[in-house]
Amino acid sequence: MKLYGKNPVIERLKSNPKSIRRIMIDEDHIDLAYIRKKCNQHGIGVQTVPHSKIQRLAQNLNTQGILAEIDDFEYMAIDELLNQAFEKRRTPVFLDNLNDPQNLGGIIRTCGALGYFDVILPTTESVSVTESVLRVACGGENYLSVAKVNNLGNAIEKAKKMGFWIIGTVVEEAQSLIELNIQFPCGLVMGSEEKGVRDIILKKLDAKVMIPMKNQRMSLNVAHATSMMCYEIVRQKK
Repeated sequence: MKLYGKNPVIERLKSNPKSIRRIMIDEDHIDLAYIRKKCNQHGIGVQTVPHSKIQRLAQNLNTQGILAEIDDFEYMAIDELLNQAFEKRRTPVFLDNLNDPQNLGGIIRTCGALGYFDVILPTTESVSVTESVLRVACGGENYLSVAKVNNLGNAIEKAKKMGFWIIGTVVEEAQSLIELNIQFPCGLVMGSEEKGVRDIILKKLDAKVMIPMKNQRMSLNVAHATSMMCYEIVRQKK
């Protein structure tokens, strides 16, 4: 896999340097001394290359003059993730069939920044952690675990049996987020961009939640809605 951009590469160097195979730096950029220093510390090869090669490898995306070749993303087994979340008081975020890499990247960035979160994805009809997702995540993937499961409903049931209180967002007939008294440990379910949370998953929720908005005709995308939900979880936990 390839990782583009100054901040994503710096975060990877800080948290998981062993996953970096080599780094290429645009010869037109001279302000990346910190990255060169960290690479030397960890024995990571650094290659200075022409701007045209960087752009070709990145398919003309904005790389900020740096591109890293990294190991493929490693998913965690669902049982291990849930056990870790329960022991460390983290919140598993179940994403029900998201399709947009930008949204998944935004969610990973938020969850990584806030801390205390992990992500569970279905193996089918869902976006995976790709290069595009990592570019948007801006290093957030280094501070959480991600699992992929064949059946999201079964994963939620596992969490419930362990004692997780499962909340999910819906558009109507739900409790306002402002009035919600979150029980811990908790898990969060967020629906897809077009269909929301599927009916089969709705039946497994312990609480249905809506984000109050003055302009009801407007809507939030799933990445923005997840950010608000995760912030409230962190606020109440503290």
